[in-house]
Amino acid sequence: MELRKALADWGLSVLEDSAVLILSELLSNAGLHAKVTPEQTIETRYFRSSGAVRIEVHDGSEERPQPRTPDSEASDGRGLFLVDALADEWGVAERTGPGKAVWASLSVRGAAERNAAPAGGGRPGRG
Repeated sequence: MELRKALADWGLSVLEDSAVLILSELLSNAGLHAKVTPEQTIETRYFRSSGAVRIEVHDGSEERPQPRTPDSEASDGRGLFLVDALADEWGVAERTGPGKAVWASLSVRGAAERNAAPAGGGRPGRG
């Protein structure tokens, strides 16, 4: 997988499990909700910064993802909650051309803080 190789090359393999899950959830959302035509494909992009990675999924839909509270019996609807739990931050950005870019950033420091947090304690700065 391209993301795994990039993380290894950048010395960020410690982020691999969370990064791959985030990418999977963002791609699943794009595949379910985006308008994909031969001219408008889903694209992924990865950017490195000091001890961190930003994952972007670009699609042709103007519809912005909205976290929702899934029914306890539902088999879907939890993806953005997972992204929110694993990423330092995430959001939606405009892009050149139609559609949007949904992005998530995660860092070695943020991952260490989440791993050290007591179970059920929540994360500082999050609602």
